[in-house]
Amino acid sequence: MSRLVRKDSIIRIAAIVTAGSGLLYAKRSSNYKTNVAVSIPESFRDELSSLPCQTLEGRLPQPLFGLSYPPQNGQRGKDVGVLSLLSSREAPIPPPSNIKRDSGISKDSPKPCCGCLGRNTIANAAACVGPAVVNISIPNEKNGTVGGKGIGSGTIIDKDGTILTCAHAVVDFHGLRPSMKGKVHVTLQDGRTFVASVMNVDLHSDIAIVKINSKTPLPTAKLGSSTKLQPGDWVLAMGCPLSLQNTVTAGIVSCVDRKSSDLGLGGLRREYLQTDCAINPGNSGGPLVNIDGEVVGVNIMKLLAADGLSFAVPIDSVTKIIEHFKKSGRVVRPWLGLKMLDLNEMVIAQLKERSSGFPNVEKGVLVPSVTPESPGDRAGFLPGDVVVEFDGKPVASIKEIIDIMGDRVGVPLKAVVKRANNKQATLTVVPEEVKHDI
Repeated sequence: MSRLVRKDSIIRIAAIVTAGSGLLYAKRSSNYKTNVAVSIPESFRDELSSLPCQTLEGRLPQPLFGLSYPPQNGQRGKDVGVLSLLSSREAPIPPPSNIKRDSGISKDSPKPCCGCLGRNTIANAAACVGPAVVNISIPNEKNGTVGGKGIGSGTIIDKDGTILTCAHAVVDFHGLRPSMKGKVHVTLQDGRTFVASVMNVDLHSDIAIVKINSKTPLPTAKLGSSTKLQPGDWVLAMGCPLSLQNTVTAGIVSCVDRKSSDLGLGGLRREYLQTDCAINPGNSGGPLVNIDGEVVGVNIMKLLAADGLSFAVPIDSVTKIIEHFKKSGRVVRPWLGLKMLDLNEMVIAQLKERSSGFPNVEKGVLVPSVTPESPGDRAGFLPGDVVVEFDGKPVASIKEIIDIMGDRVGVPLKAVVKRANNKQATLTVVPEEVKHDI
């Protein structure tokens, strides 16, 4: 390609390149390779040579945003020129000799940016938590030998030997008693084996704490925050599936607040992190880890005959459970006897279409039904009430009401509700403690 232009035009082009960018005419040949050619009249070369321009050799990286028409009637396909904006601040393309042929990665390739997923991101996250992941097994004494059958995993969360795991790994659910008089075997990644005592169990959340005693320091894992997770985030499932210690699988978060009712589980309301990490029997109780190497959940279960559907208890919920263990030795859960439903703009609009008397609210928690003889029933709650305030604070979700109650059993709490035709009532409810564990 050769074009004759005026001398002042060439100077202008050179000035543009010097300022940081230039426009080149790219031509795509029939073999789909893109070549760039610039021809400058000899009379202007001396003037241009004195300008501080940067030379870019070689072919432009594919793909270019252009079109190429297919051949028609035996003729060669037409090529369409495109304009590509090039920055003179970009580093020149390295010659082939600077590229590792065995890995395809340049020696001078930059490190991944903060928050980016790099080559060693997952490996580094696994290395942070791995030493603290343990295998939990049931003691089995026969013929004078001591053995064990792997039943779960756990994570050392404190140097004093506190291990976080799941309840069904250390509890006989048929008798609802700790296995083998409250003793289980714990095997560390470095091969050390301990007899652990079952300290606390919460069957409702399926969370348990066991403890070992060691004369030497123990590796620990850092607890993160599950509230920062969002669908699509990378996570790791670590543990000992089928007694295969030091197993790591990776996946993404599918849902951050999967309801227990969505899974057909009865009892009190629970929420899970749904991921597509591969877990199997023995993973239960093991940590769910983010790419920063922090524990963000406890792997609990998967759906049978379903791939990519595994569930974990969020670590923020686990942290509250641990606080209950330290304070009361058990988890204290207030009960109101109200079935509740979160409201949003679309649900409110639909309810107004169904009933013209539905109260004018922008947010709140709907009470579809009230359990007879429950604290809510005695307080005067009615089906159809919308809770807009609880203990003097505006509320828009069930979680907010649960957080406000905390462990305040027997403490009167005021609730402001709106009813049909925009009537308002202030009720006083006294929560009771849940008397059943599951």
